[in-house]
Amino acid sequence: MFYDAVEGISRDSLAALQTERLRRSVATCLASPFYGKRLRALGLGPEDFNSPDDIRKLPFTVKDDLRAGYPDGFLCQPRDAFIRLHVSSGTTGAPTAVYYTANDVDSWSHLVARCMHAVGLRRGDVFQNMSGYGLFTGGLGIHYGAERLGCLTVPAGAGNSKRQLKLLRDFGVDGVHIIPSYALHFGHFLQQEGIEPGDLKWRFALIGAEPHTERARRRIEELLGLKAFNSYGLTEMNGPGVAFECAAQAGMHVWEDAYIAEIVDPVSGEPLPDGEVGELVMTTLCRDGMPLLRYRTRDLTRFIPGECACGRTHRRLDRITGRTDDMIIIKGCNVFPMQIEQALMAMPEVAPNYLIELYQENDMDQIRVKVEIQDEVFAADDRTRAALHKRLVARLRDEILVTPAVELVRRGSIPPAEGKAVRVDDRRVHEDCRSGA
Repeated sequence: MFYDAVEGISRDSLAALQTERLRRSVATCLASPFYGKRLRALGLGPEDFNSPDDIRKLPFTVKDDLRAGYPDGFLCQPRDAFIRLHVSSGTTGAPTAVYYTANDVDSWSHLVARCMHAVGLRRGDVFQNMSGYGLFTGGLGIHYGAERLGCLTVPAGAGNSKRQLKLLRDFGVDGVHIIPSYALHFGHFLQQEGIEPGDLKWRFALIGAEPHTERARRRIEELLGLKAFNSYGLTEMNGPGVAFECAAQAGMHVWEDAYIAEIVDPVSGEPLPDGEVGELVMTTLCRDGMPLLRYRTRDLTRFIPGECACGRTHRRLDRITGRTDDMIIIKGCNVFPMQIEQALMAMPEVAPNYLIELYQENDMDQIRVKVEIQDEVFAADDRTRAALHKRLVARLRDEILVTPAVELVRRGSIPPAEGKAVRVDDRRVHEDCRSGA
């Protein structure tokens, strides 16, 4: 049973709906200072878009466009038409602002409710939002979706594990929203408190907001005793609710009645066939206040070929494997932080937290991985730790084709993040500045 009948419509019907909504979005964008100028320069109007593929008539929109248009260069409505904004700056660079009309918030809430229904949550379930609120879209986006679905919603916010546990117990929580790094941290906290996975009523965890591997997901499921569902969203496309796993856990359905998704070659910008990894490009179809056309997300993924066992016809995205702008080049090799996590999470001796440090030595870039290890391993003799160190170095070398320095540290020595985990500490710029002082 679908939350919305559109989840199961034919591909032809879906394409027709996308075309209709694309035309409407283009018409709306004519009122945008940025897109109005671009569309008029290209001589394009709504009548020029007769299929979803016609989106390729448009150039890409990139993050720098949004930064240059800050704070309101992309608005298609008067300022008094908007009821909310979220601001995202990432870790570097100027901020970007995304505005929402009442209709935009309503549409967004509906999409998130659809996602939550797809994993198995239902009206009357108790849902605890263990995510930060505020300018971060994940908190309010999931909260509104849970209420739309009809869940009794507990706005717990991030952190304070003792309080989280009390709420989980007192209200018999069925599902939670939690970022992966905190889920792993919370699992260790439960162990310290003597709580077995089966002691809690919860059945579902919605995880997202930061990249994580399949091994990390499985570890979360084992630690917490529930099913963890991957999700995808970004502020520029509303926030959470862009794509979500269903109960099959076989890829994230991207809601194609609300978005046109493309996978393109990151260099050429040309479309790639299903199954090939490339950069995800997104177009909004249901946003009134600030639609975006062909936005380059910088996220690397692929469309999963074939149909899903759940019967939904919307295509599936694979988990995000990295970004076109977080690649690390060390000794001529391209390294993504996700590769390092994949290797670490495969070893049971490794605790959830780690840190990748980039630094310079003799004018050469170097990489060091600080790895927290389980208490019993850290307390073992020197020979045991040395053997683990050797295996870790070899596993990382096999994965990233570079031999990193590896430092084994006591569990808890790397401060856990209650927001998005900081996995890379790039000291190269600072060390250059010091050496030149």
